[in-house]
Amino acid sequence: MSSAVTEGIRVEVASAYRKDRSDPPQQRWLFAYTVTIANDGTEAAQLLTRHWIILDGAGHREDVRGDGVVGHQPRLEPGQSFEYTSYCVLRTSHGSMRGSYQLERDDGRRFDAAIAQFPLVVPGALN
Repeated sequence: MSSAVTEGIRVEVASAYRKDRSDPPQQRWLFAYTVTIANDGTEAAQLLTRHWIILDGAGHREDVRGDGVVGHQPRLEPGQSFEYTSYCVLRTSHGSMRGSYQLERDDGRRFDAAIAQFPLVVPGALN
């Protein structure tokens, strides 16, 4: 699990290998990850965009950018949170993800909330 707080916005991520959706002979390892975005601060903020940096075990980097998360651009009042689950496919049995969400305050001020790096690892793959 990873956790980071930026300007009162806490981002926590937990990942899990999905053996049932993977195909190692085809170099396809699928990992699900669940993200919780919580507003622990005193000002509302709306999530606008995402930027993911995905690294596989061979050092291949993929940058993924887009609007919102899973079709949503949640607005979080102080004390509110938003949770979603998504997935990532790697060509190796391990890797990592990190990134940021761009959020906007009611006064128009924008900032990037950090998503701390978290591992994507098949159990036993790194022993």
